[in-house]
Amino acid sequence: MTIDQYIAFKLSLGVLATLGLYSVLFKETRFYRFFEHIFLGLAAGYTLVATWTDTLYQVWWQRMMGQFQGEGPKMAEPGYWAYAALLPIGLMGYTVFSKRNNWMSRIPIGIILGMWSGQQILVWWNTYGPQLYSTMQPIWPTNWSSMTKPPAAGLSPEQAAEVAASLYPSQALTNVIFVLTFLAAFSYFIFSFELKSKFLLGFNKLGRWLLMIGFGAIFGSTVMGRFALEIDRMAFIWIEWIQSLQNLRP
Repeated sequence: MTIDQYIAFKLSLGVLATLGLYSVLFKETRFYRFFEHIFLGLAAGYTLVATWTDTLYQVWWQRMMGQFQGEGPKMAEPGYWAYAALLPIGLMGYTVFSKRNNWMSRIPIGIILGMWSGQQILVWWNTYGPQLYSTMQPIWPTNWSSMTKPPAAGLSPEQAAEVAASLYPSQALTNVIFVLTFLAAFSYFIFSFELKSKFLLGFNKLGRWLLMIGFGAIFGSTVMGRFALEIDRMAFIWIEWIQSLQNLRP
């Protein structure tokens, strides 16, 4: 088998699998289930390999055994044998399949939940802290020499630094719209007291409309992401596969 024949055969299998998975759009048949099981089996096998190469080997095995520099005997990073204690703790998780010793599986679960709960404080701040900080935008211009921010090309370093530190009217207007949008959307989630003022009711309704617009944009981007996957599969069939078959011609 030549290289072109091997490539065409491999791509043909990919096309057959693609058509098999997309056949669920017509009806769920054994043809679809066959390729679904193949996909799930490959995904499970890949997950096992990735668990060892990306997690266990790098985070646990190398930390325990140490790392050597190049081919010489010099060790670049010493090993810490305390990591060996993690092995029996991890194996306790598989005792869940034993009716007699399944209580031991709660030990690693409790350790994981405890560490995860403690880490969530830092994770929460690292996730939402920058978002809270980004809502504090200046709304008053500091430079009225131009409506928009001038380009930095051709300016000296001092002038470029001054332009970067200045807030121009167009930027201030953008920040005002952003802050009003944030406050209106935030006011929609005020449930502690009843809103009786017409201004607050109108502001709350504006926040609801802005949230609907935002959710619509998110939904639209999700649909476009699905179309991107579809276009990629069609390009695989109509370009790569067809071209591989054309290479087989004498």
